Amino acid sequence: MAKEGVFERILITGAGGLLGGSMAELLKRQGRSFVALDHRSCDITQPGDLERAFERHRPTLVLNCAAHAKVDRCEREPKQARAVNAQAVGSLAELAARFGVFLVHFSTDFVFDGRADKPYRPDDLANPLSVYGRTKLEGERLLGRSRLDRWLIVRTSGLFGRHGACFVATILAKAKAGRTIHVVNDQVTQPTYADDLSDATLRLTGLGKTGVWHLANVGPTDWHNFALSILHEYGIKADLRAVTTERWRQMRKDQAIRPFRSVLDCATSFEALGLPMRTWHEAIKDYRTLS
Repeated sequence: MAKEGVFERILITGAGGLLGGSMAELLKRQGRSFVALDHRSCDITQPGDLERAFERHRPTLVLNCAAHAKVDRCEREPKQARAVNAQAVGSLAELAARFGVFLVHFSTDFVFDGRADKPYRPDDLANPLSVYGRTKLEGERLLGRSRLDRWLIVRTSGLFGRHGACFVATILAKAKAGRTIHVVNDQVTQPTYADDLSDATLRLTGLGKTGVWHLANVGPTDWHNFALSILHEYGIKADLRAVTTERWRQMRKDQAIRPFRSVLDCATSFEALGLPMRTWHEAIKDYRTLS
């Protein structure tokens, strides 16, 4: 690793996904040296794949953007969710310690139960309600207990972006197809644009920050209002209907339990970066322009 958090060789795992694609695009735009590995070129659940990647590319910084992030599917695939979200993180941490690498891992607001009446700080007690949340928390703990002494965990929420499936793309697709759209109005989140998360994360690494941090775009909202704002931004009329979580679970009985209010306290992150991230309203405009 170069001085003052300037990393010469960067490796992205999960580069074929929503966040990994955004991270690769940003690094390319910055003219930085990096290797982007998707699932086909490096399955992080296979220790042999990981070791070969470290041996071949000799990274100084690893950005682990790989995740089993389909929350409802995790309920049906707990072993696979644990393999990707937890056990692979432990393997990455051990390799990072052996090779002297700084490891950045991304986690989620779903490690919390959403019962607090204030935004969650990084040191607040975690209490996940779903397989997804539990496996992501296990991954955090495996990293924290590893021999690696330089690591960064970035928790975020409501991720959307241009490089994969997300809530914004789903709402737009259903609206354009003329379908009735049901969205819950009693779950509060903090939508986060993958491009903004990528930029803020790289700035944190440049500052040499370690430990657990929260990063999200500014402004909590419920999912129905988020959907309404998306449609308004695109000027699309649609049959959008608000439903309660209770009603939604009656309609979709295979749903994972989600936190009702998983807003993240990002104040420490914003102070470190010198300014807050922009609002998700502003980010949606960028998403529309660049998509």
